[in-house]
Amino acid sequence: MPTSSGRSSKPHSAAPVLRGLRPSDRSAIERILVASAAFREDEVAVALELVDAEASQGYRFVVAEVEGRLAGYACFGATPMTQGTHDLYWIVVDPGMQGRGVGKRLLDEVERILKAEGGRLLLIETAGKESYTATRSFYERCKLELVARVPDFYAPGDDKLVYARRLAGPRPPDPV
Repeated sequence: MPTSSGRSSKPHSAAPVLRGLRPSDRSAIERILVASAAFREDEVAVALELVDAEASQGYRFVVAEVEGRLAGYACFGATPMTQGTHDLYWIVVDPGMQGRGVGKRLLDEVERILKAEGGRLLLIETAGKESYTATRSFYERCKLELVARVPDFYAPGDDKLVYARRLAGPRPPDPV
């Protein structure tokens, strides 16, 4: 699922406070998804389905608040049929809060949680279209590795890009 995070030159405010998802967060999450203007209506609907499904379907969330206001969130979970691989399904920051370190704090917290649980690999899929340039720049600034590109995946001219972060241990050698 595409993800969105950006950067701005707004002055920094209080540090984000991280916490778990609350049922009352749904409307604020919907607000930031729509405000980001990065997502189509069907993508917003899917993101909200994950909020509604949360733990019953294995989706996990980290929410960031700045001065009592929901500033962003990340949704992640174990990748089925793998050993220690996880997907970051969504990471979204309120456009008015971008450039303040909220996205980086969310990503760092997801990685911290997964490392503590023995997670091995984090994968992030995102779109290749022009409107996702800031998203890709965010991942590159966070030193994530672009490991795959699937041309025309989402739509003609909109590639799927897969970024990765090794969470534990060295990469095994390639078979001979």
